[in-house]
Amino acid sequence: MRTLICSLVLLGLGGFGLAQIARWERTNAPVPADFAPNDPRVPEVYARNGQFERVVIARLKHRTDLLEGLERLVKQEKIRNGVVLAGIGSVTGYHYHVVSNREFPTRNMFVQDPTGPADITAMNGYIIDGRVHAHITLANATNAFGGHLERGTTVFTFAIVTIGVFNEGIDLSRIDDKHHR
Repeated sequence: MRTLICSLVLLGLGGFGLAQIARWERTNAPVPADFAPNDPRVPEVYARNGQFERVVIARLKHRTDLLEGLERLVKQEKIRNGVVLAGIGSVTGYHYHVVSNREFPTRNMFVQDPTGPADITAMNGYIIDGRVHAHITLANATNAFGGHLERGTTVFTFAIVTIGVFNEGIDLSRIDDKHHR
């Protein structure tokens, strides 16, 4: 009987830790462009050429929201267009989303664990017209996971993010537009 009670208590405590992770799916509102065929005037592959004006290395401290901190930095450093080259550090909790379907309109699966410690093993993305579009890969002792960075990813020890800032003149305005096809 004592073993059964101890087992139930341990199961209950283990389940309590897992209860922190929240997952929900959201379908984006359909728009007419979702159902339009590919435009033959838009090439299957195209390039934008640019050069870095400078490289900014950002350090975010303990308890800083990673995405909000990057948004403040982009504004403070007057970064219009850039590329997130790298990122490392650790977090005390995370929030990201990933695409969860294969047809328009798009659906996203959001994953949030405000008490889930993890290492930032990689980070990349773009700054497009001053807007941060960052993706993150996180790892804990058993898994690597990640996706599109959302607010609610909180820095633990520190985070270091390196951004290559493009010279003016590069047009990235449609580079992440899912309807530019």
